[in-house]
Amino acid sequence: MKVNKRDVPLKAVNINITKVWIISVFANFILWLLPIFFGKYTDVLFPYIAHNDITQELVGLIGPTENKFRMCPVVSPYLQNTLRLLDNNVDSLVDEEILMNNDIQAGGVWEPSDCNSRYHVALIIPYRNRSQHLQQFLTYMHPFLVRQQLKYRIVVVEQAEGVAFNRAKLFNIGFVETLKLSKADCFIFHDVDLLPQNDYNIYACTHHPRHMYSAVDTLRYHLPYRRLFGGAVAMQQVHFKKVNGFSNKFYGWGAEDDDMYNRIEQVGLSVIRFDPRVASYVMLSHSSVWRTEGRLEKLQDNKDDSEDGLSSLSYHVLDKKERSLYTWFLVSC
Repeated sequence: MKVNKRDVPLKAVNINITKVWIISVFANFILWLLPIFFGKYTDVLFPYIAHNDITQELVGLIGPTENKFRMCPVVSPYLQNTLRLLDNNVDSLVDEEILMNNDIQAGGVWEPSDCNSRYHVALIIPYRNRSQHLQQFLTYMHPFLVRQQLKYRIVVVEQAEGVAFNRAKLFNIGFVETLKLSKADCFIFHDVDLLPQNDYNIYACTHHPRHMYSAVDTLRYHLPYRRLFGGAVAMQQVHFKKVNGFSNKFYGWGAEDDDMYNRIEQVGLSVIRFDPRVASYVMLSHSSVWRTEGRLEKLQDNKDDSEDGLSSLSYHVLDKKERSLYTWFLVSC
C-alpha cells in the first residue's frame, strides 16, 4: 500500500526529530566532557607561569663577563606588544634587508653591541624540502630575537634524501655540532613552521624544560593533551645531556615528543609553560602529514631504553656552511 506524505501525522515527525536532536547534542557533550574529566585536554587544567612571574623563571648570566659592557636588562626595552605576521609570499630581497637592519653575522649569529646579553641561545631547526617556510621563519625570527637582546645562533640541520625523516635525531645532531661552534647554554628545538606571536615570549631557558607554546592557532589556541612537548621546546644544555637527548629511533612522524616528555619525568624534571597570552603561536600552512604506523608501540617499548639518544648517535656530516642567516649542516643519518 502506497502512503502519501500528507497522510503521515506532522506532529509525530516533529517529535521524533526533536528527540534525535536532543540525543545527538547530549552524546556530543558527553564525548567532549570525557577527555576533560580524564585531563586529556583543555587549557584550564594546565599549570602556567603567570605573565608577571616569567622573569623569575628565566635562567641566564648574572655576573660580569669578559668585556666591560654592562649586562642587558632581564627584559629588553625593545619588545613590541603586537607583531605583524608574514604573508606566504616573502620577497627574496628580504635577506639583505635583515642583514642591513640588524647586523646579522655569517652563520645567523647576533649579539647586542651595547650590553652583554643575559641569554646565550642556539635555535636548532630540523629541515627537509621546506624552503619557503625556512625563508619565512628566518625573515620573522631574526628581528624577533634581536629585539629580545639575545646572544644567539640559528642552526638548520638538513637530512639528506634516501631514508624517512627523523626529526628527533636531527635535533641531537644539531646539539652536538653546535657545541663545536658555540658555548650556548640554552638550546631551543624548533619546527620551521611555527612563529611566536608575542615579543614577551622570551627565547631563553628556564629552571625546567619549557614547552614554548601554550596555544597555537591551528588547535584553536588550545592544547590537545597535557603531555604535549612538540613544536618548539627550550632546554638547558645540562638538562638535555641529563635526559640523553631525544630518541634516535623515531623515523617518520609522531611520538618522539612524547618520548622526550617521558625522559624528562624519568630524571626528576618537569615541563613548564608560560601564560597562553604570551606563549601563543601561528603555524604556517602546509599539507597534512600522516602519522607513522606503529609509533605508539615504539613509544611504549622505548620507555626504559636509557641508552638510546646522544650516547648512541650515529651520523655523517655531508656538507656545512655558514650562510648569511643561518648555520647549515647537511647530514645522513
